[in-house]
Amino acid sequence: MNRAQLTPSGWQPSRRTCLAGLTGWAGWAAAGGLGAAAWPLQGLAQSTQEREASGQQRQRVRINFSLEPNSLDPTTTSAAANAQVAHYNLLEGLTQIQEDGSVRPLLAKRWQVSSDQRHWLFTLREGVRFHDGQLLDADCVIDSFRRAGQPDSGNKARHSFFANIAHLHSPQPQTVALQLHHPDPHLLFRLGESSAVVLHPSTRAQAERQPIGTGPYRLHHWQRSSRITLRKNPDYWGDAPFIEWVDFSFLQSAAQQVQALQRQQVDVVFQFFTDSTNQFRHNPVYQVLHGSSTGKGLLAFNHRLSLLQDVRVRRAISHAIDRERFITEVLVSQGTAIGSHMSPQEPGYIHLANTYPFDPELARQLLRQAGLGQQAITLRLAVPPAPYAVQGAPLIVHDLAQVGITVVPEFLSWSQWLQGPFTGDFELTLINHVEPLDYAIYGDPGYYFGYDNPTLRQLLERHRQARSHRQQLQLLRQIQIFLAQEAVNAWIFNVHVGTVVNKGLQGVWVKYPIFAHNVAAMRWV
Repeated sequence: MNRAQLTPSGWQPSRRTCLAGLTGWAGWAAAGGLGAAAWPLQGLAQSTQEREASGQQRQRVRINFSLEPNSLDPTTTSAAANAQVAHYNLLEGLTQIQEDGSVRPLLAKRWQVSSDQRHWLFTLREGVRFHDGQLLDADCVIDSFRRAGQPDSGNKARHSFFANIAHLHSPQPQTVALQLHHPDPHLLFRLGESSAVVLHPSTRAQAERQPIGTGPYRLHHWQRSSRITLRKNPDYWGDAPFIEWVDFSFLQSAAQQVQALQRQQVDVVFQFFTDSTNQFRHNPVYQVLHGSSTGKGLLAFNHRLSLLQDVRVRRAISHAIDRERFITEVLVSQGTAIGSHMSPQEPGYIHLANTYPFDPELARQLLRQAGLGQQAITLRLAVPPAPYAVQGAPLIVHDLAQVGITVVPEFLSWSQWLQGPFTGDFELTLINHVEPLDYAIYGDPGYYFGYDNPTLRQLLERHRQARSHRQQLQLLRQIQIFLAQEAVNAWIFNVHVGTVVNKGLQGVWVKYPIFAHNVAAMRWV
């Protein structure tokens, strides 16, 4: 096999270099939202007083976001909050994605690739140990990847990546040979996502609650509905982190987050741009980091409902939504209208927001064409606890009422959303899809919105088998146009992110190509 070896020691290539000529991009993956329960502010205050009394506050960083993880195993669940805690802190993969979207070695110290881009050979670092002392070897990687590719794995990259692995084997204990069905220009990037972290075969079953990884931190304590605390791993194989302790907290409302910031009870609040974010732009203690996003905010349809199987109804709903008003009022104008399942930050994106301009009269006309002009239409809207959803639901209710559709909002906790809509039990739901390059979900009839179209599946398969970058981009364009014309969902926004950060803390990302907080790269100054 003719291979060209890459020598990644100290290597910081652009994604263009890593991904075989694709244009570089830096996005963000977030599932923004509110946690199922809040961390009481009183407990926050007590924790702060204790740290100040002990003089150890600079040994700890306190990160707040809205969703509490339902698992710490990102290889079997798709909720982005899970990776937000575990990825790069507790669990690691073969590569690591940087803030600018570039990829560098992590558990793999180097790799080789064949000229046809289908055969890869990864050499693992020697002496890497899991938190319980067990050694990392090729069998751990192979077991993790085979597990991720199982039909019942729950891995969010099963279709987009792991199904493309034709063969895995280990020529030597520290090398992994990977053969693909089709070349994947995103392979090194995909290996740096949370879906590809490596677990040990003997402890992977406990990863949901007590993950044993190779990362720079270990799980110290998980107080349900309150906080998750990590502590520095004294035996970490890489450079030791600067920060000893990490507290992840989950405040349920923007008002609580603002109050915690005003009391200096948190160091980082990770959030979409809102009015509450803007008020800290000129704060003496905090700064606001303004970054881009690869999230796709949409009104998702359940295609199992006969009403929503009519493309005229789906198009009518798409025309009924005032996207610009949604972006202005809910996202404080910090977003972009989109019309298909890609964001402007992703390679191959084409602008399709004009496919369904705001046109209530056209929406009413389409409903009449579908035979629903005089018929009362009522749809339930499942609302997850994310700020964009809670604040955006009234606008959806208003807009659809103007065309004769009554929408009944049902406000859910995050766990209720995962157990209900995400299993297919819903009619409409307002949600932000956060994974980059995740258009392949529309080829899975079992996915939560139940879309089943053989023409699209053929397009996706042709895209997977495309041999050239030009062919891939042409087919990706066709996929986006097809989804838009079919009005598979009503896409609304691509949102920016505003992270409020203590000015004394360095290393917090501005842009998020994936949904992760690499605490080992943070330090107090």
